[in-house]
Amino acid sequence: MKVFLGLGSNQKPELHIVKALDALYLQFGDLRISPVYESAAVGFDGANFLNLVVVIETSLPVKDLLQTLRAIENNNGRDRSAPRFSGRTLDIDILLYGDAVGEVDGVILPRPEILINAFVLQPLADLAPDLRHPQNNQTFGDLWRDYDKSRQSLWRVEFAWRAPLVAEK
Repeated sequence: MKVFLGLGSNQKPELHIVKALDALYLQFGDLRISPVYESAAVGFDGANFLNLVVVIETSLPVKDLLQTLRAIENNNGRDRSAPRFSGRTLDIDILLYGDAVGEVDGVILPRPEILINAFVLQPLADLAPDLRHPQNNQTFGDLWRDYDKSRQSLWRVEFAWRAPLVAEK
């Protein structure tokens, strides 16, 4: 199953993103990785976030995948007692799980933030511009083209991981 994950961090983000990519690579093998973007915190005052999208292949059901991702977050010091809108060492969200639509094992798919947040939609469009959103059937490239970019600003940043970034523009 092809799964798209959103990764974000605003506490030592370079360290935690690298550690997350390492853990994902060890668990799932080759990764497809979007460019990395920096953006202001949304919903609270805090340090800027680094965000990217990663594609993995897995046969794990959503419940087990979620458990694996939570363990990676926990291993990176994720504080689950913090408010929902607050800084974090690492956040990994399941954005797309194949063509799944609806609630699967407590996860809403596709993740609603795809259509709301530039820091999710742009890296997703970078990786899969011709892939269609499973609910509205628009391509992610078209969704990004039509997105009101005045709502949230973000900018691409240089980021090094041991494997090259796949989605280069």
